[in-house]
Amino acid sequence: MSNVTQRMNHIIQPDGRTFIMAMDHGANFSVLPAMKDPKTLIRDIASAGADAFLSTVGMADKFADSFIGKGIILRIDGGVSFLGDHSKPMQIVADAEDALRLGADSVITMGFPGSVFENEVLSNLSRVCLDCHKWGIPVTAEALPRGFEKAEDSRTPDNITFACRQSVELGADIVKTNYTGDQDSFHALVESVYAPVVILGGAKKVPEEQLLQEIKDALDAGAAGIAMGRNIWGHEDPARYASAIAKLIHEDASVEVALKEIHSKVI
Repeated sequence: MSNVTQRMNHIIQPDGRTFIMAMDHGANFSVLPAMKDPKTLIRDIASAGADAFLSTVGMADKFADSFIGKGIILRIDGGVSFLGDHSKPMQIVADAEDALRLGADSVITMGFPGSVFENEVLSNLSRVCLDCHKWGIPVTAEALPRGFEKAEDSRTPDNITFACRQSVELGADIVKTNYTGDQDSFHALVESVYAPVVILGGAKKVPEEQLLQEIKDALDAGAAGIAMGRNIWGHEDPARYASAIAKLIHEDASVEVALKEIHSKVI
């Protein structure tokens, strides 16, 4: 597993933390106009302090130079879009050899226990872990109870914790999931999951202070970092926002200091 460790080190920094910039949305959702120029956006955010990127096949193939040596986590599931009728699950559309050819340090796929398609999605995750580990590629699992289906218990702390623990039991090396909403329950989650856990940013745009406070709370409760996208690349100044988040993660900056970083003016 030495190659797995080596590639993990491109994502998780020596302080045990990571800032993963999620830019894989365009494979399933509309990202325009905010992400109309991904080449420039990737380079600017990489320079601002992101450690790794969630990438589509297209971005990894076309904009390799823009990542300037940062980690690449390749989205390998897809085959559906927001325009569809949601009657089919995501499929595995790329494999370990594709990931190596594209220079990826990890791959990412979904883990949706309790969803209508859990048998297929969870089987996919298990097979991806077994296949990628043969090639020394770590796997990132996006662990979400019931996936994106609406249910009262889809985001309870207990169910989020179960989804994350299940992902590592199936072989995942990094887990991406929702923040549970409070530090006690999230700390319990981290203590129960034997892999780095990063929080995602969610589907809605939220105020800067609210997002920064959630990141800070998660870090203090044991999170390894974040994997966030639209709240950053959809911001009026994505690079400055990314710089502020990097300080929060790797310099233990306060929320107040991070806010000042976002709104400071370059003279």
